[in-house]
Amino acid sequence: FVVGLGLLIVGAEALVRGASKLAALFGISPLVVGLTVVAFGTSSPELAVSINAALNDQASIALGNVVGSNIFNVLFILGAAALIVPLVVTHALIRRDVPLMIGVSVLVWLFAFNGSLSRVEGLVLCGLGRIGCRARAGDNGEDLAGQSGPGRGGAAAAGDRLEVAGRGCRHLRASLGRE
Repeated sequence: FVVGLGLLIVGAEALVRGASKLAALFGISPLVVGLTVVAFGTSSPELAVSINAALNDQASIALGNVVGSNIFNVLFILGAAALIVPLVVTHALIRRDVPLMIGVSVLVWLFAFNGSLSRVEGLVLCGLGRIGCRARAGDNGEDLAGQSGPGRGGAAAAGDRLEVAGRGCRHLRASLGRE
């Protein structure tokens, strides 16, 4: 456990430093990096745990993993960071991203209120995630580094990875006879 925790800390540090250096190199704001590249990278373990739990008919673990992680991140991680260094946030974060987080949380609550999340609800959530990544990338299909087309990076590429991950999950479920 201790070795795994140490490796996790080292890996997270490398991810944040690498993403920050790439952002600076391409002129992408640190906020955008935090909301896309780092967020996607640090959510990958939760994605793996939730998919594994869903495939093993352990829906409570899948949902609890995501909800618990978000609660912990907002309360403890954000609180601890603010204790160390006061956090100055942009108005865009307060006006757009915080209400979005609250809205998505309410939507998940409404979807799960009947005791399950259906495939249709999962599709809606993934679709909204894809739309959100695209919206953060800009109105004209460009990513946050100003690139367009197949070699895009930033949030548009994160949306592409999300779509690929969704397709991979569908194929995995089909191959296991669960679809």
